[in-house]
Amino acid sequence: MLNRTTRLLSLTTAIAFAGTTLSVAAPSEELIAAAKAEGQLTTIALPHDWCGYGEIIKSFKDKYGIQVNELNPDAGSGDEIEAIKANKDNKGPQAPDVIDVGFTFGTTAKAAGLLQPYKVSTWDSIPDDAKDAEGYWYGDYYGVLAFEVNKDIIKDAPQDWADLLKPEFANAVAHSGDPRASTQAILSVYAAGLSLGGKPGEEAAQKGLEFFRDVNKAGNFVPVIGKAASLAQGSTPIVIRWDYNALADRDTLNGNPEVEVIIPKTGVVAGVYVQGISAYAPHPNAAKLWMEHLYSDEGQVGYLKGYCHPIRFNAMAKEGKIPQDLLDKLPPAEAYQKAVFPTLEELDKSQAAITKNWDSVVGANVQ
Repeated sequence: MLNRTTRLLSLTTAIAFAGTTLSVAAPSEELIAAAKAEGQLTTIALPHDWCGYGEIIKSFKDKYGIQVNELNPDAGSGDEIEAIKANKDNKGPQAPDVIDVGFTFGTTAKAAGLLQPYKVSTWDSIPDDAKDAEGYWYGDYYGVLAFEVNKDIIKDAPQDWADLLKPEFANAVAHSGDPRASTQAILSVYAAGLSLGGKPGEEAAQKGLEFFRDVNKAGNFVPVIGKAASLAQGSTPIVIRWDYNALADRDTLNGNPEVEVIIPKTGVVAGVYVQGISAYAPHPNAAKLWMEHLYSDEGQVGYLKGYCHPIRFNAMAKEGKIPQDLLDKLPPAEAYQKAVFPTLEELDKSQAAITKNWDSVVGANVQ
């Protein structure tokens, strides 16, 4: 799935729900009891409008009666790793039990000894190339980068990366994170580089940096983290972000303003996020139960309700467990047909180049 030539499963395939009852993964009664005895779970970087997490968190609390402490919803993947490091000896609610990070951060966190292994009961239906064989991290969902556009301000929306240089987009373009720490923003730079002909890896990263240098020099780049509020207010009328976040914003804003979500014609990059349990988790059993919840059919459909493609999508589709009405809300399948999944090696090289050289090449302090 993560090979660059792999395509997303066609979303136009008629997959009937056929009255199938969603089965929840079956954690042991011992695990449930141990998690309830701990009574708490601490998450980090899970905005309620990201991938349907608001409903997923609520369903977990309702099902198990476990309190969820939610740290820094707007944190980036790098911030999550630093939170584990900073709270190694902290057994209170400021120490994250679990993380949800970009693909490369899972491998680096494992290498640094920051994660503990756990294999959920639906482990076999997670693609092998989207999980660590030892269970230290595992993919949970994926999406593609898109342009989220305030149509009240931007009448002729950009259709591809090169369009962001047009003079009519002065003071309009923003990332949805800091390219020095946020996977979403890092891959936005990388996607632009691929669109401009850069070879996967460092070359695409360099071309992406040079492109955003030019966008910044043209006066089109806004050095703030773009959100639904800034998009609606008009301070960042074009935000580059995951398609699922943009689609969720479209629903939330409900026509005020009108939002258009555009998957670019080229440089369509898909990004996998992964879950992991902190090696220092104060509530390790609650963390394991949380993973069981996320990787159950119920949890995976919860991601799809938030417009994310759940990592078990293909396996569930074959079993007729994907509601057709949720598929119908996604962009047309052809918009995803050019999507590429960068390899771990490509991501490692490009991430290192972008985080290191953003300041020197682009010179925009994103806050």
